[in-house]
Amino acid sequence: MQRISAIIWLTWKAAFRYRLFWVMTGLLLCAVIGLPLLIKDDGTAQGFTQILLTYTLGAITGILGLCTLWLACGTLARDVEECQIQMVAVKPIARWQIWLGKWLGLVSLNAVLLLVAGISIYGLLQWRAKKLPDEEQFKLKNEVLVARASAREESLDGIIEKETDRVFQERIKKTGTQGLDLKAVQKQIREQVKAEFQVVPPGNIRPWVIHLGAAKNSLTNQPLYLRVKFNTAQGNASGTFYAEWQIGVPKKTRLWQSEVMSLAPDTFHEFPIPPDLFDEKGELSILFRNPNETALLFPLEDGMEVLYREGGFGLNFARGLGIIFCWMALLTTLGLAAASFLSFPVAAFFCLAVLTMVFSSGTLTNVVSDGTLMGYNSENGVSGHSAVDGIAVPTFRGLLEVINLVQQFSPIDALSTGRSITWSQLGLAVAQIIFLLGGILALGGIFIFNRRELATAQGTH
Repeated sequence: MQRISAIIWLTWKAAFRYRLFWVMTGLLLCAVIGLPLLIKDDGTAQGFTQILLTYTLGAITGILGLCTLWLACGTLARDVEECQIQMVAVKPIARWQIWLGKWLGLVSLNAVLLLVAGISIYGLLQWRAKKLPDEEQFKLKNEVLVARASAREESLDGIIEKETDRVFQERIKKTGTQGLDLKAVQKQIREQVKAEFQVVPPGNIRPWVIHLGAAKNSLTNQPLYLRVKFNTAQGNASGTFYAEWQIGVPKKTRLWQSEVMSLAPDTFHEFPIPPDLFDEKGELSILFRNPNETALLFPLEDGMEVLYREGGFGLNFARGLGIIFCWMALLTTLGLAAASFLSFPVAAFFCLAVLTMVFSSGTLTNVVSDGTLMGYNSENGVSGHSAVDGIAVPTFRGLLEVINLVQQFSPIDALSTGRSITWSQLGLAVAQIIFLLGGILALGGIFIFNRRELATAQGTH
């Protein structure tokens, strides 16, 4: 550990010698303090949260991420290019110790910077929250600055797939398979079946049964929150639609009937419901009636959700920062792995290309879903075809599996909506991001760095 500690200390000395630590600290504090000063919130809990949590956390993640990549690429590649690494490599220290020492030095540097930014955001939140009106402070305390778990309807995927197969087989028997794109037909049938569970025609009702599970034991006398979202194919003059809700089961639980609500489509709405509306099994029965002249569609993925308090904001915020720290550790590993065999400019370009691919995961998802690079024509139900589909689609599917190991964690969204980030989620993030993905990259980087002939990098000097 003495040898690795020496490399860690040298990495920190370099960060202070080049004033990088102070520059990054200044940039992070400018993002934390400057954004709320430049962009004023509208005085509501939602606007307050958008500025002080979503924007500031997003800004410090972006700044710290880019600086981490730049420093990780530069600290190793520059040492090789400027002949400094040879002075270290001839000493009684293994190359893997040099690599690991630089990684630990950069990761510890990130931890300190993230801690400074996190404490600043938390303090600013508590101070600025006192300036909100009492009603908005109550919303902030119960809907944002809290850790809330969620419960949803049990998955209907199995029922949808079973019904899709039944309808598909019936259609094949009637029309045969000649001239049909079977995958496209099956996809079209699946969407039609799925629509039957999502669409609420005018004057009809849509029931949900939400299982609260073991959480029911701690929710006595505790208010719950419904988070709903619907879409519609037709608009109206007001831009909003009416909604009527009934919670509970007659003669079995307490009943709550809402007043007629006016809600906008394509956006999330959150409202409280009285406590103790679930039965002894922890089942919460929700009934929606559509009084409009237009059909409304509640997406199965996020159309209906029940939120309830699970813990306080402080620990939840710390766990969120922990997941962001995992991202920074992975970026450090990526930068060092690239610098293990590339020059500084090329390593930086390579890392930016990887980030661009990650941010383009939506396009990759569409290609995998359609099964082709040419896209899917919804009008005639026919998918395009490309000569490279056989290679591109499986490759993109594999890339998506890797990307989703990181993207499935969304601490900024969770914190800004008062969602709970559990210890198990943080542990899973550490396992998947740092140990699995980071470990694979680190082993590859160390192997290449061990095999690299350092003297050949100085051929032009």
